[in-house]
Amino acid sequence: MFAIPILLATIMFSLLVVRVATEALVLTGLSRDLARFEARSAFTGTGFTTPDSAVVINNPVRRRVIMTLMLLGNAGIVTVMSALVVGFDKVTGIGFVERLAGLFVGIFALWAIAHSKWVDRQLSKYITKALKRFTRLDINDYVGLLRLGNDFTVAQMFVNDDNWMANKTLMELRLSDEGVLVLGIERSQGGYQGAPKGQTMLCPGDNLLVYGPHGILEELDKRRATPEGEQKHKEAVDKQLAAKQSETQESQDP
Repeated sequence: MFAIPILLATIMFSLLVVRVATEALVLTGLSRDLARFEARSAFTGTGFTTPDSAVVINNPVRRRVIMTLMLLGNAGIVTVMSALVVGFDKVTGIGFVERLAGLFVGIFALWAIAHSKWVDRQLSKYITKALKRFTRLDINDYVGLLRLGNDFTVAQMFVNDDNWMANKTLMELRLSDEGVLVLGIERSQGGYQGAPKGQTMLCPGDNLLVYGPHGILEELDKRRATPEGEQKHKEAVDKQLAAKQSETQESQDP
């Protein structure tokens, strides 16, 4: 008697779970279409082998969302199948038709609700508000935003006594001219300075968090306070300038 209502309630709960997961993935930086597809794929256990799946797997927060979906999806499918068996077991004649009709009407009603734009807007608004209030999601996909893996990387760099950067200000170093940004400095005497200014002095023992092309960061880490080190800096600046000029020329060409 209660099998069909339980079945419809399970389907409704499943739709709600997928919607919550979609909004959670959107908050991590995925587009809504991709988030919806990956959430449905994970919940149903089908189609989760697309190239875009790597974008999800490489992010720890997204992985947790997907793993939760997979677990709930398996439980939901078992519940639906069980409810179907119980709901139509040993039911024949008019009773079978009535239950089948009730099932189709309920599924159609859920389908209509799920595809309602008004319901979609309201659910998205309240789910997003609840997720922001009660969870700590990685709002941005920093790997994607920083283009990491596309020859760019974030690295730590220790400043030794003989390092080319030691005892100089960021303004003197002109690292940005080489395509390198200093995101933060862990000071040798303790403390952390984020987004340092040009007047910031780099001291021996400091540990830098830097962002830039992988090859330049490797060379910069080995650069010493010698005339050769200054020459390496000049070469890196010239290389970066040439790259910018080439990009400008390409954008201006028809």
